[in-house]
Amino acid sequence: MQPLQNAGYDRAITVFSPDGRLFQVEYAREAVKRGTTSIGIKCPDGIVLAVDKRTTSKLVESSSIEKLFKIDEHIGAATSGLVADARALVERARVEAQINKITYSEPIRVDSLAKKLCDMLQLYTQNGGVRPFGSALIIGGVYNGECKLFETDPSGALIEYKATAIGSGRSAAMDIFEEEYNDELSIDDAIGLALNAISESTEHDTTSDNVEIAIIKKDNGNYEKLSKDEVKSFIEKYIANDEEESDEESDDEIDDE
Repeated sequence: MQPLQNAGYDRAITVFSPDGRLFQVEYAREAVKRGTTSIGIKCPDGIVLAVDKRTTSKLVESSSIEKLFKIDEHIGAATSGLVADARALVERARVEAQINKITYSEPIRVDSLAKKLCDMLQLYTQNGGVRPFGSALIIGGVYNGECKLFETDPSGALIEYKATAIGSGRSAAMDIFEEEYNDELSIDDAIGLALNAISESTEHDTTSDNVEIAIIKKDNGNYEKLSKDEVKSFIEKYIANDEEESDEESDDEIDDE
């Protein structure tokens, strides 16, 4: 009988259930969980954003799948969930960044942009006739030499992280971050950690065709998307070695037997 009792409470975003839940917000979170994995890592030298953009058909052009976005010169975002919703959020974030630049003649702070975006997300949980955004963003950037990394939630909640993941592989990726992340990572090591997390949290092979990486270095503060060749070289450096080591261990076990 419990599902029937709850049925009336998920028909409008403005209605709380008796136990204080907004079911439409929770459904939006489920849409994020069904999306492909996106990762953000903060290190002393900058920010690394990485996404898994696997395709469901060999007929799909992988370059047409967008999950990494440049918000401003010093800010980038990785998304997971409903693609159209993510695109709308990114466009709003870009407008806010330009409004700040025109009004105050300076780039917007990373935390200010994240808060403005989450203010809008919260409005869509409080008004009738609308629905929450079925997408979450990892927002990373560098402002005045300080690196910042935030994760948004469809409810409008905002959390700052050193390393985080959203999408279907979040649990596996966060386990790897808990074990391997440290505050002294270089940019290259952070890229390697991100690739390792994507590799462990997905079932397909990690290649330059289904992974995209963007970095924002602390020294120049500029968003830069890595080319396929650069991504391929990092995969060969960090992922291929791991696979070779595991193969060697398997051979050793066979020899022991």
